[in-house]
Amino acid sequence: MILPWVIPADRLTMLREECAYFLGYCDAQLDARGSQVEGLTNRGKCYFINNRYRLSTRLWQFIFGSLMAEVAQVALGPDVYLFHEQWVIKGAEQGMKFAWHQDSRYVGKHIRHKPYLTCWCPLDDVGEANGTVYLLPHSRGGTRHTVFDHPRQTGTNDLVGYTGADLGDPLTVPAGSIVAFTSYNLHRSGTNTTNQMRRVYLPQYSCEPILTNEGRNWALSVSVVKNGKIVYDHATDTAEKYGPPPVKS
Repeated sequence: MILPWVIPADRLTMLREECAYFLGYCDAQLDARGSQVEGLTNRGKCYFINNRYRLSTRLWQFIFGSLMAEVAQVALGPDVYLFHEQWVIKGAEQGMKFAWHQDSRYVGKHIRHKPYLTCWCPLDDVGEANGTVYLLPHSRGGTRHTVFDHPRQTGTNDLVGYTGADLGDPLTVPAGSIVAFTSYNLHRSGTNTTNQMRRVYLPQYSCEPILTNEGRNWALSVSVVKNGKIVYDHATDTAEKYGPPPVKS
């Protein structure tokens, strides 16, 4: 689904402000560790800042609001869980590309799960110049029912799921849009060659909790919608209730 200009202006402003906060938070953590690289994050080039929404007083209003609940239900049905959320930021003039992959492969090769929904929400106008997302439809990628092996790329820690000749379809969409696709879709992103950051907020939703083989939550498992009705209660949403997400390497 490509839904242009659907995020209200006040929500878009809030997401940009929260992005700035979490970017500074991440840089401070890297400084404290004396590191430039942490997982997929490369300071100044590409940031992946995961599952921090409980550190914000406002993000829940977007993640669990009526807009995202409606988008998620169209794809997943009447039961929706927040599975994962992250900021994906490409630095100005040096923002790194990201290799072809399926999001489901980052869950783990041996963890069986139904496809979940990625909601790619650009906070800036995006196109090929600043590293937009490229999608490979199921009909060309052969991915409707399959998650491929993804060897790890030396130097970037990217998992690479496709090395064919198809370049995919680049998406040119305005800030405040939502691009929604399944965790089985192959996708990649290009380099940011502009003099501005390229910022994306990316909540992901599932139709049921995604569990490890030991029966623990793989990431988040926060109930958003039950039988078509929003049931999320911010007052009772705590890490103690749902369990903290595991540390991912």
